[in-house]
Amino acid sequence: MSETVAVTIDVSPPAAAALADDATRARIGRLVSRMLARPSLEALTASIAALKADAHGRGLTDDLIDQELAAFNAEQRDPPKPA
Repeated sequence: MSETVAVTIDVSPPAAAALADDATRARIGRLVSRMLARPSLEALTASIAALKADAHGRGLTDDLIDQELAAFNAEQRDPPKPA
């Protein structure tokens, strides 16, 4: 990370003990920065490509993926009514 800023957050005592280690604190800092960063279009595209490659590796075809996405989207638009 080229530029960092120290922040203070409240954590549990065990978490504070783990964060006393410089390497752990640096890893957690990178993780938090990535979690809160706004993803770029390139990162989003790469993530989708990786997921699709994994799905293909598991035997799913583009047609099956499209069918599953369509079914999911339909469920989101018209959720089942409670009985």
